Parts: sequence; C-alpha cells; structure tokens
Amino acid sequence: MIEIGAGVDETGRLLRDEAGFLLQRDLGGTWRLVLLRVPVDHVEKRVRVRGYYAGDDIVQADGVAAA
Repeated sequence: MIEIGAGVDETGRLLRDEAGFLLQRDLGGTWRLVLLRVPVDHVEKRVRVRGYYAGDDIVQADGVAAA
C-alpha cells in the first residue's frame, strides 16, 4: 500500500469522466488525477503521470506526458 505524500511515477491510459481525469494504471486499478492543466491531447492515450499520492486513490499530478 502506498503512503500519503509518496512520489508517483506511473504509466497507463488517461480517461476523462464528468468529474475530471482518471489514470487507468498499467499495474491495475484506477487513480483520480488532480491536475493544474487539462491534458486534452492525451485523453484515451497511454501516458506517464508524475506527482504525489494524496490518499483515497487520488494523485496530485505534477505532469502528464505521452508514454
């Protein structure tokens, strides 16, 4: 189990829903992303997300880039 505040560097598929953005992780499971910028060019594509785990399957993302 990952601890709150731990660094995150994950790959997966970027999804969008009515509440925002999700990362469908390559390792399994889904994380909700808190983003400062809207990465519309990467929706439905494989991406790499870096940031910090905030708890309750939420990641404060510093960046989203093509994987």
